[in-house]
Amino acid sequence: MKKPLAEFIGTFTLVLLGCGSAVIAGADIGLAGISFAFGLALMGMAYGIGPVSGCHINPAVSLGMVAAGRMSFAEAIPYIIAQIAGAVAAAFILLMIASGKADYSVAENGLGQNGWGAGYLGEYSMMSAFIFEVVATFLFMVVILGSTGAGAPAAVAGIAIGFTLVVIHLVGINVTGVSVNPARSIGPALFAGTTAIAQLWLFIVAPIIGAVAAGVLFASGLLDSDAADVAASDV
Repeated sequence: MKKPLAEFIGTFTLVLLGCGSAVIAGADIGLAGISFAFGLALMGMAYGIGPVSGCHINPAVSLGMVAAGRMSFAEAIPYIIAQIAGAVAAAFILLMIASGKADYSVAENGLGQNGWGAGYLGEYSMMSAFIFEVVATFLFMVVILGSTGAGAPAAVAGIAIGFTLVVIHLVGINVTGVSVNPARSIGPALFAGTTAIAQLWLFIVAPIIGAVAAGVLFASGLLDSDAADVAASDV
């Protein structure tokens, strides 16, 4: 149970502090502050629970690891259950905290949920949202797999991954609010209302496509440093 518990805590932390930065402090810290809140929360958990579970805290990452051959699907299932549970618990706690402010309304102020279209941040189209989520998750997964692979400097993996998430948020908050993580989207959507739930499919499907695509590339050896080392030694 150590690994699922670590994934629960890590995902709980990411959603509570990341989405919380938008809901509670967004007006004060702005887009950059929210971006760093997500990235630094991930970075902290990478060192806090990384030695226990690898700090996936993201169902798409776990499935990307399966595609890359670094874990089995059976091993990924308890990870994914724990990640979603952690995200839902964090969204509930955030709602309880935010509701303590007299003028807060989840319908009016939201809960950091993802979305697209009219009335949502930059009002980008569904196609823009889908493309961004697939590509951003693909790039995110490339950094994760590359920085945690054999031969990579393990001590700085958390820094590389965390700052990648910061940059992804800096670019993408106005497009989708940035998911790249189905659990991060599921938690707030369950409490945010019908529109968030209706649009949730995109933030499940697109990140999984992006992460699995990156995993397949690593599994094929095209981006795997171990495969490159073997090929070089055969020359």
